[in-house]
Amino acid sequence: MDMTRTAIISTFVTLLPVLALAQAAPKHLEFEVASIRPVAPQEGRADIGMHIDGSQVRFNFLTVGECMQIAWQVKQYQVVGPEWVTSDRFNITAKIPDGAGGADNVREMLQNLIQDRFKLTFHKEKRDVAVFALIYGKAGLKMKETPPDGTEGAEAPKGLNISASGSAAGVHVDFGNGSYYTFADNKLVGHKLTMAWIADTLSRYTDLPVIDMTGAPATKYYDFSFDITADDYRTMLIRTAIKAGVSLPPEAVRLADLPTDSLFSAMEAAGIKLESRKAPQDVMVVDHADKTPTEN
Repeated sequence: MDMTRTAIISTFVTLLPVLALAQAAPKHLEFEVASIRPVAPQEGRADIGMHIDGSQVRFNFLTVGECMQIAWQVKQYQVVGPEWVTSDRFNITAKIPDGAGGADNVREMLQNLIQDRFKLTFHKEKRDVAVFALIYGKAGLKMKETPPDGTEGAEAPKGLNISASGSAAGVHVDFGNGSYYTFADNKLVGHKLTMAWIADTLSRYTDLPVIDMTGAPATKYYDFSFDITADDYRTMLIRTAIKAGVSLPPEAVRLADLPTDSLFSAMEAAGIKLESRKAPQDVMVVDHADKTPTEN
């Protein structure tokens, strides 16, 4: 480094305290106003998920754990904490400040909201987790690739404006930009899903989290239709209901442990399969969270 450059850097470092006083502090991104309301289990679930409409954002029928998944872009199994963190549900309505749009900013505002209002603190660590690895079958991939429709690579399917509805008649999850899956009438049907989204979808219906280990690029989308037997369909519905925090009688909960061979057979016919493994995963361990959020 030449002497002139060294002198300039030295002068700049000397002036840093003065500059710090003159400049505004880093902006703390937060919603302009936010209302958090506990949701009783018997209340309707027709509009589950995160929805943005102009400056309004709604988080409907979500647990603190699910809000953490959206805010920090982690999976369900990566949030570890008290039982209520993944069972008690809330409706959150908030206003985005003018000029503070963008997916990352909304996620940061959600981080600050749940940390401020629930007094959430956590630490990160790595743990070995029992998982299903989503891999290709020996015969190679036979799943149909979704033809391009011009919306690939758009912003929406990154945890924003995902909506879900479900009942005893089935489940529908809309990821936006034409990407969705349905589980109804003894079928699991997906349209325009990446392998990572397929893994996330399967995680809702299996007894272990599913990790995409196919190596498929995020720019490849696929369609699939898996026929499920009536018994396996019932077991898978019970699993997703339990993961959604629905209270079920013990005899129904026991059915969640039954094997779902027809799902595995349908996947193998499509050229993919699930393999049991132990995998080191980053997890967020909740150290503290208040069960009742502070007022607005």
